[in-house]
Amino acid sequence: MNKKLYVSNLPFGMTSESLNEIFESYGSVLSAKVITDRDTGRSKGFGFVEMESEEQAQDAINKLNGQEVQGRTITVAVAKPQTEQRPARPPRRFDR
Repeated sequence: MNKKLYVSNLPFGMTSESLNEIFESYGSVLSAKVITDRDTGRSKGFGFVEMESEEQAQDAINKLNGQEVQGRTITVAVAKPQTEQRPARPPRRFDR
Protein backbone atom coordinates (compact mmCIF):
# COMPACT_ATOMS: atom_id res chain seq x y z
CA MET A 1 0.00 0.00 0.00
CA ASN A 2 0.96 3.59 -0.48
CA LYS A 3 1.00 6.37 2.12
CA LYS A 4 -0.46 8.88 -0.36
CA LEU A 5 -4.25 9.21 -0.41
CA TYR A 6 -6.66 10.63 -2.99
CA VAL A 7 -9.60 12.51 -1.47
CA SER A 8 -12.55 13.43 -3.68
CA ASN A 9 -15.90 15.21 -3.44
CA LEU A 10 -14.41 17.87 -1.19
CA PRO A 11 -16.43 21.00 -0.47
CA PHE A 12 -15.31 23.79 -2.79
CA GLY A 13 -14.48 26.00 0.21
CA MET A 14 -12.00 23.42 1.58
CA THR A 15 -8.41 24.60 1.93
CA SER A 16 -5.22 22.56 2.19
CA GLU A 17 -4.99 23.61 5.85
CA SER A 18 -8.48 22.39 6.68
CA LEU A 19 -7.83 19.12 4.79
CA ASN A 20 -4.71 18.66 6.91
CA GLU A 21 -6.74 19.23 10.11
CA ILE A 22 -9.26 16.52 9.15
CA PHE A 23 -6.56 13.89 8.58
CA GLU A 24 -4.20 14.73 11.46
CA SER A 25 -6.52 13.05 13.95
CA TYR A 26 -5.67 9.73 12.23
CA GLY A 27 -1.88 10.14 12.30
CA SER A 28 0.97 12.37 11.21
CA VAL A 29 0.26 14.20 7.96
CA LEU A 30 3.34 14.85 5.83
CA SER A 31 1.43 16.93 3.28
CA ALA A 32 -2.13 17.89 2.37
CA LYS A 33 -2.99 19.66 -0.88
CA VAL A 34 -6.35 20.70 -2.30
CA ILE A 35 -6.04 20.92 -6.09
CA THR A 36 -7.15 24.27 -7.48
CA ASP A 37 -7.93 25.61 -10.93
CA ARG A 38 -4.92 27.53 -12.17
CA ASP A 39 -7.03 30.29 -13.74
CA THR A 40 -9.61 30.91 -11.02
CA GLY A 41 -7.83 29.57 -7.93
CA ARG A 42 -11.05 27.75 -6.99
CA SER A 43 -10.90 24.22 -5.61
CA LYS A 44 -11.48 21.44 -8.13
CA GLY A 45 -13.12 19.35 -5.38
CA PHE A 46 -10.31 16.87 -4.80
CA GLY A 47 -6.92 16.68 -3.16
CA PHE A 48 -4.08 14.51 -1.91
CA VAL A 49 -2.89 13.70 1.59
CA GLU A 50 0.35 11.93 2.44
CA MET A 51 0.46 10.17 5.79
CA GLU A 52 3.61 9.20 7.71
CA SER A 53 2.93 5.45 7.56
CA GLU A 54 0.88 2.96 5.59
CA GLU A 55 -0.95 1.97 8.78
CA GLN A 56 -2.02 5.56 9.40
CA ALA A 57 -3.11 5.90 5.77
CA GLN A 58 -5.24 2.74 6.02
CA ASP A 59 -6.77 3.95 9.29
CA ALA A 60 -7.70 7.27 7.64
CA ILE A 61 -9.30 5.41 4.70
CA ASN A 62 -11.26 3.14 7.02
CA LYS A 63 -12.57 5.99 9.17
CA LEU A 64 -13.02 8.85 6.68
CA ASN A 65 -14.18 7.21 3.45
CA GLY A 66 -17.91 7.87 3.09
CA GLN A 67 -18.00 10.43 5.91
CA GLU A 68 -19.75 13.77 5.58
CA VAL A 69 -17.53 16.86 5.62
CA GLN A 70 -19.22 20.27 5.40
CA GLY A 71 -22.31 18.72 3.84
CA ARG A 72 -20.51 16.52 1.26
CA THR A 73 -19.74 12.81 1.44
CA ILE A 74 -16.02 12.44 0.77
CA THR A 75 -14.25 9.49 -0.82
CA VAL A 76 -10.81 8.50 0.45
CA ALA A 77 -8.66 5.96 -1.40
CA VAL A 78 -5.05 5.09 -2.08
CA ALA A 79 -3.68 7.46 -4.72
CA LYS A 80 -2.60 5.91 -7.98
CA PRO A 81 1.03 6.52 -8.94
CA GLN A 82 1.47 9.68 -10.96
CA THR A 83 2.11 8.96 -14.61
CA GLU A 84 3.93 11.13 -17.06
CA GLN A 85 1.90 14.25 -17.67
CA ARG A 86 0.59 14.82 -21.13
CA PRO A 87 1.55 18.08 -22.80
CA ALA A 88 -0.83 20.99 -22.50
CA ARG A 89 -3.24 21.47 -25.36
CA PRO A 90 -2.53 24.39 -27.63
CA PRO A 91 -5.12 27.18 -27.45
CA ARG A 92 -8.07 26.83 -29.78
CA ARG A 93 -8.08 28.96 -32.88
CA PHE A 94 -11.30 30.37 -34.19
CA ASP A 95 -10.37 31.54 -37.68
CA ARG A 96 -13.75 31.34 -39.32
